[in-house]
Amino acid sequence: MATINVGTVDVILISPRTDGWRILTLQRAKDTRCPMAWETVHGRIEPGEQPEHAAVREVREETGLDIARLYNVCVQPFYLHHTHTVELAVTFAAFVDPAAELTLGAEHARSEWLVPERALERFVWPRERAALRDVLLLLQRGDAGPVEDVLRVF
Repeated sequence: MATINVGTVDVILISPRTDGWRILTLQRAKDTRCPMAWETVHGRIEPGEQPEHAAVREVREETGLDIARLYNVCVQPFYLHHTHTVELAVTFAAFVDPAAELTLGAEHARSEWLVPERALERFVWPRERAALRDVLLLLQRGDAGPVEDVLRVF
């Protein structure tokens, strides 16, 4: 029988530049799962860890960046057939300092900051594209407006 597990996070990184937002896209390394695929920050929630803490940790591990503001956006399901698990990925949007220097972790070969339209084309997973569309709608003013109190983590 299949099980359900809240076990991963996705974090869409936003660099709010004066000429418009840039979205971070990461290309996986050749020796990792999904080699050479373009994704957002993605990782496992450690035992006893809350999703928002996993988001902060994964962003630091994969990019070396600190998060200025963090928003919860949605939950995306996917199926892991090897373990017969419906995995739930808690998806966040994180604003980072445009001047901060990115340092790639070992599981990625390349990174690019793209305008949202190009990031939508680049992401390999449809669920990441859907989540980015949600981010663009919910945070289009630079904050969550009347739902800031519900979506903003910090």
